[in-house]
Amino acid sequence: MFVASIFEVVIVKPIFNLLVLIYGILPGHNFGLSIILFTIIIRLLMWPLVKKQLHQAKAMRDLQPELKRIKKATKGNRQQESVMLMELYRERGISPFGSLGTLVVQLIILIGLYSGLRRVVTNPHAIIDYSYSWLHNLSGLKALAANIHSFDATLFGLVDLTKSAVHPGQRLYVPALIIVLGSAVAQFYQSKQLLPTPKDGRSLRTILKDAGSGKNAEQSEVNAAVGQSTKYLLPFMIVIFTISLASALSLYWLTSGIVAFIQQDRILGKDEVEMEQLADKAGQTTVIEGEVIETKTTKPASKPSSKAKKRRKK
Repeated sequence: MFVASIFEVVIVKPIFNLLVLIYGILPGHNFGLSIILFTIIIRLLMWPLVKKQLHQAKAMRDLQPELKRIKKATKGNRQQESVMLMELYRERGISPFGSLGTLVVQLIILIGLYSGLRRVVTNPHAIIDYSYSWLHNLSGLKALAANIHSFDATLFGLVDLTKSAVHPGQRLYVPALIIVLGSAVAQFYQSKQLLPTPKDGRSLRTILKDAGSGKNAEQSEVNAAVGQSTKYLLPFMIVIFTISLASALSLYWLTSGIVAFIQQDRILGKDEVEMEQLADKAGQTTVIEGEVIETKTTKPASKPSSKAKKRRKK
């Protein structure tokens, strides 16, 4: 009970009041637009963590050839393999669990936002009752306190964000379903961006099938196959989890997925540009050295001096 109270005071209430602040100062006071702006602000605040996570993920992906070399060198010696892996991670400055921090933060924000949105969906007056007192001076909240029915819980008047896509005893709410499916698609492309399909990699199903016939697989190949399966599993889980919840949460997930895709594209694209620049510099250095060597080896013999010519005449 005490832990729940601490979580509510430290996590839920600040997250909820940030959303209320955006709603109060936003012209038009549209709840859907408030959630979109809230999500963008949260993703921008998480930028340092996201950047570190993506660098770690890319570094781990680039280490696959080294991991295979260590696997081959240790010849099944698990203890020696672990020592060499830790040494390699330390040498490259990689933490195998470096992405956990970002995932934990995202999960905490999601739980806090869900708790706050549930209050609003159940009782719109919670925007006034559960918000900080100093926010009540905002003109938008003053108008809302005077007439709670003026609360616009829609996305530009098109989607009622208090409704779920599927609800017992009610018809399918198509606008909410579109947001749910959109969030699943965003998650798929976000995962695909981080987990490119290996050219010679086997699927998890194939690995398990081959294992039944006695054919072993390297751990790196198994990890890659699991990652590829997760690429399809996560979107499916999002649909199952959010299809019966208020579409306000799905809107957060959709916006978060789109912003995350853009952030990943920028960071990973920047890494590729930096690698290309390094490769270009290395190529230029090689060309210059080759030209110098060629100049030395193909230098024509010097012409005989005038004194040497006179001696020959004599």
